[in-house]
Amino acid sequence: MQPTVGILMLETRFPRVYGDAGNASTWPFAVEIEVVRGASPDAVVRRGADGLVDAFIEAGQRLAARGVDGVTTTCGFLALHQRAIADALPVPFAGSSLLQVPMVSRLLPSSQRVGILTVDSTSLGRDHLLAVGADPSTPIMGTEGGTTFTRAMLGNLRTLDASAALDDLLAAGHRLLAVHRDVGAIVLECANMPPYAAALSAALAVPVYDWHSMVSWFALGLCPRAFYSVASNPARDAAIPAALR
Repeated sequence: MQPTVGILMLETRFPRVYGDAGNASTWPFAVEIEVVRGASPDAVVRRGADGLVDAFIEAGQRLAARGVDGVTTTCGFLALHQRAIADALPVPFAGSSLLQVPMVSRLLPSSQRVGILTVDSTSLGRDHLLAVGADPSTPIMGTEGGTTFTRAMLGNLRTLDASAALDDLLAAGHRLLAVHRDVGAIVLECANMPPYAAALSAALAVPVYDWHSMVSWFALGLCPRAFYSVASNPARDAAIPAALR
């Protein structure tokens, strides 16, 4: 059996290319997408989703009522509201890729730490990190210094030059490692960044964790894979639902 994951999507018009968390074809399981009206990228990233938390909760409750097994979003800045939204939903909620930061930090030797790439480093701060249990001193680098990615995402443009966007992420990644030489792995904050994760990892020679890694892990727990031995065991087999045999 496969889970169904609900996605709370910002109200956007920029292209959601294959690999983007808001592109249904990105996922190998069923998804239900609910657009949160009024939740523009600027409102959520730069204004902290002020006045919009109830709208996210109500949209999440609608997804739960439609039968999803868990709910995620398409903006890492919703880390700020992880607890409030999780408390209000009847199914598990994974609101931000940044939830991976504490876990990834424990995978590294003590001489290394995690770094974060974000769509806007001027808006991502201590409160977001504390809300997901991450070290508030975690290094952060943004793509806002580039020509394409941040402008397309936060400007909510109708077009996206994916090649130029990759250049922006690569430049930000190189800056992160140049400034913080102890960074041994990177977590991508933005749900629009997974299409570039493989190229980043290859160019920077460090592991890269993103929305795809987080939601894939999330989904595996919502509906764990069933493993059964080949040997026949009538008592055991009788206890297994027919749909899983």
